[in-house]
Amino acid sequence: MAGDAAILRALPSSLARVIPTDLPELIELRRLSELAGVHMTRRVLCEVMAGEARFPVEAFILGSASPLAPAVGFFGGVHGLERIGAEVTIAYLRSLVMRLQWDDTLHRQLETVRLVFMPLVNPGGLWRGTRANPNGVDLMRNAPVESAERVPHLLGGQRVSAALPWYRGPQGAPMESESAALCELVESELTVRPFSIAVDCHSGFGLSDRIWFPFAHSSRPIAHLPEMHALGEIVDGALLHHRYVLEPQSRQYMTNGDLWDHLYLRACDTKPGSVFLPLTLEMGSWLWIKKNPLQIFSRHGMFNPVIAHRQQRVLRRHVGWLDFVTRAACSHERWLPTGMDRERHRALAVARWYAGRGGPLP
Repeated sequence: MAGDAAILRALPSSLARVIPTDLPELIELRRLSELAGVHMTRRVLCEVMAGEARFPVEAFILGSASPLAPAVGFFGGVHGLERIGAEVTIAYLRSLVMRLQWDDTLHRQLETVRLVFMPLVNPGGLWRGTRANPNGVDLMRNAPVESAERVPHLLGGQRVSAALPWYRGPQGAPMESESAALCELVESELTVRPFSIAVDCHSGFGLSDRIWFPFAHSSRPIAHLPEMHALGEIVDGALLHHRYVLEPQSRQYMTNGDLWDHLYLRACDTKPGSVFLPLTLEMGSWLWIKKNPLQIFSRHGMFNPVIAHRQQRVLRRHVGWLDFVTRAACSHERWLPTGMDRERHRALAVARWYAGRGGPLP
């Protein structure tokens, strides 16, 4: 960092504004890309500025190029304060890259599935230590999706000021470049396929690790509710003693502008015969604060494990779950419900997640 600063001071301001400044996560991703060699495709989706620093927003792609192969997308770092989301995503990518050197089973698996990584959606926010991007926009409130139901004040997304949290951006403005890059990647790599899953890694207050699925803008069930319930069943059956709570986000709170609601609705409209299951992993940060209460006095500590052995434990647990999702996508034809079994899963899902809530059911 000090070397970069010295170079910036020595150059004219017009050049200094476009000098890239490295984050540790970007350095690690560059190293992994070099180690993977021909097995990985690295794409720069856009570039963003944070003051005088310029950062690439990148995707890293492994596996099958067949348009019929299932695909899984792994996303992290949407909120700059939640560094652990990027770290979990990168840790899983690292495990795959290191296994490429010796694991024949992985090579055979990658012949049948496409894996798409966008580990650092908001590098400018990570650099600044803010939830929002450098323009003050919360990327997870930035999509053109409006709730017809009541959303929490501010938390549900606001257009008053970038100085307040959960700012959506100006009314009628295009999506931020990071949001648009994520959407372009999902629509070019995931939703064009017959089956795809997206996993977006975050941390959030709570004593449980939650796996949310749409909707965030509505309390009504999604069209692929049976598929979500079937996924939950194989999680419960295969991951013994897991601590994940699978549920629609609307059970906790609702928002405007959710990117995954936007992408799911577009996929349903444009690819009605395909299955796209977007998931958000919300790692419960109160678990870390409970064990180390002094963390609450640090903005970083409120959203991330700060003790090394605890961070390692978090990475081990969630990397295992990301690998499970990859296996589930590879074998989706074995567990996706059809016919009367799909109706059974729908009934069980409604009873599990929507009973007594009122509103329209599928």
